Amino acid sequence: MITPLAQELNSILEGTTPGILLSDLGTRLYFPKGIIAQSGEAKQLGKTANGTIGMTVIDGKPAILPSVHKNAPALTSRELVAYAPTAGNLDLRNIWKENIISKNPLLKDKKISLPVVVPGLTAGISYLADLFLDDSKPLIAADPSWDNYILIASARRNADFIQFPMFADGKFNIKGLEKVMEEQAATGSVRVLLNFPQNPSGYSPTHEEASQIVSIVKRLADNGTKVMVWCDDAYFGLAYEDDIEKQSLFAYLADLSPNVLAAKIDGPTKEDFVWGFRCGFITFGCKGMTEEQYDALVKKLMGTIRSSVSCSSTPPQTLLLKAYQDPETEKQKAEFRKILERRYKAVKAFVSSHSSKEVEPMPFNSGYFMSFHTKTVDAEILRQKLLKEQGIGTISIDAHTLRVAFSSLEEDKIDIVYKAIYDTADELSK
Repeated sequence: MITPLAQELNSILEGTTPGILLSDLGTRLYFPKGIIAQSGEAKQLGKTANGTIGMTVIDGKPAILPSVHKNAPALTSRELVAYAPTAGNLDLRNIWKENIISKNPLLKDKKISLPVVVPGLTAGISYLADLFLDDSKPLIAADPSWDNYILIASARRNADFIQFPMFADGKFNIKGLEKVMEEQAATGSVRVLLNFPQNPSGYSPTHEEASQIVSIVKRLADNGTKVMVWCDDAYFGLAYEDDIEKQSLFAYLADLSPNVLAAKIDGPTKEDFVWGFRCGFITFGCKGMTEEQYDALVKKLMGTIRSSVSCSSTPPQTLLLKAYQDPETEKQKAEFRKILERRYKAVKAFVSSHSSKEVEPMPFNSGYFMSFHTKTVDAEILRQKLLKEQGIGTISIDAHTLRVAFSSLEEDKIDIVYKAIYDTADELSK
């Protein structure tokens, strides 16, 4: 059933690319004018008393146990235990938007939505699936892909998960991507997820490849196809080679065409080394969208947040906001990135100087990971043998893909780990 509130948002989005691309659930979602909305009004106007929010208030502030507060004495109770707004801390959202534009100068004069805080990038992907996927609206992604994509798309939303081989002849498979997008365009709409730097391969497109991807999207859009691109930028900025495209594809797609809706899923989790904070952002961009239409789309997103986790956790948002206001943060992040780059270079040196009959490194140039293609040996068997006999942990993504997170390998362990992988794989192939 589509409620009057949902229909109101649908009417605002009618005729726009987001409005056309919405899933069955997406058309039903709305942000209720209930407890949260009424509490927001009471914050502004309830000067005498505010009896709206289910928090214990003492002396005008949220109550906090001393045993909790003593571990973060510099923060107020409001910064630690109060509910956050459904779309997230407004100051943090504004700073993140400024950061996105700073990292992607092409966005400077483009109209995009204010980022919405989500409880981790996984949740961001899941919320986009709620809004835009169903059994008649499939999602395209690379092969190999992070295993959670298919779980979210197919198991949760009953959507087909269409994959294209990510590499061909040792390069990013532009033609493979173009082929599946053209095939899907015959239905009138395309939804494609592009994750760079990619998990599990650790690959980011070159300047030329990024330009080719944007050209494919533009050509389909110019022919009347509604195209949605999900830019999963979880590892954004962790680029280790000069020819890598430094800006997100979102920067190119955000106002490419009225027929293109771009969604940027990013956050500090990997970029800023706060994995357990479970804090991410979703930002939308579509040429010609008005503020009212962006607001309607954000309210749809807030509806899926409100109906699942209600809001994201407050302490991570507070700590991140303070970190982004600290002038030392960028220098500290740069030091961590140097550590990752040194590990990347050590892995690159090893695989460039060693060979195996059985395992072949996939192209990699960025991020946290690299992966091997196994030829005749099952990657799961290889993983188990490495773990049980040598105490080395790796991940089998599928039967022929073994992922190694060099991000978590100390430099003095890299040669040991990679020699073991090569030797064990060759042993298994005999």
